[in-house]
Amino acid sequence: MYDHCLVCTIGRFVKPLYIYGMIAFITVRFWDILDILLLALLLFETYRLIRGTVAMDIFVGIFLVYVFWLLVRALHMEMIASVLGQIIGVGVIALIVVFQQEIRRFLLLLGGRYAKARLFRLSGFISPGEKMLLPETIREIIQAVRNLSANRTGALIAIAREGGLEAVMRSGDMVRAEVNARLLESVFFKNNPLHDGAVIIQHNKIEAARCVLPVTENIFLPAKYGMRHRAGLGLAEKTDAVVIIVSEETGEISLAYDAEIHFNLSPEKLKEEIENLFS
Repeated sequence: MYDHCLVCTIGRFVKPLYIYGMIAFITVRFWDILDILLLALLLFETYRLIRGTVAMDIFVGIFLVYVFWLLVRALHMEMIASVLGQIIGVGVIALIVVFQQEIRRFLLLLGGRYAKARLFRLSGFISPGEKMLLPETIREIIQAVRNLSANRTGALIAIAREGGLEAVMRSGDMVRAEVNARLLESVFFKNNPLHDGAVIIQHNKIEAARCVLPVTENIFLPAKYGMRHRAGLGLAEKTDAVVIIVSEETGEISLAYDAEIHFNLSPEKLKEEIENLFS
């Protein structure tokens, strides 16, 4: 009886000590916290890139297949687990093919949003200032956009940044002219053969007109915005270009860059945004 009570007393002390010892082994380091934060940032940016696109549905489908594979493995269903395992084994290559555009946008996001410092810009060493917009170029663009908006003339003006838009230029007609407000307005005049499409401005010159831009797959774009806005956002998703859109129906000015579009800007706000983007 005495031995039994002694064992019970010792047990009451030993059990908490055992639990405390197990918890003591669970240590949280600074690098563990940093690891979690970086993973959360990666998942958040991935969600932002594929939100509202067909890729989101594909991602959900892949996730469900992966969960099903874990389930059949847990239930020891060897045949189907083996088949799914082979599919998942080559899943990295399939992901690269399926999410090609999203991976491209993610890399552009890293290069454009998180590496703004001159240290990361090779162009600053190769041709300093060549890619920047001159004050007179910005002034002529804003003047043209102001007049186009007042007259409710639809326009699509893409301004190249670090990436360049040579591939897009090949879809239109080469112009290679100085940036001039009257020239931009005349290009988008409804009876001008060059008005249907985008004007490309690169290296402070109007390089091409009547260019075809890729169309976004974003399903969250309001229905009142037509193909001109979808084309502008599409180019901003696939390149680092800055795209100015003037609505033909309302004269509203929009600006697309870094896979996002900003609506209803005044000419003054547009000028401020462009100066910040090209500073």
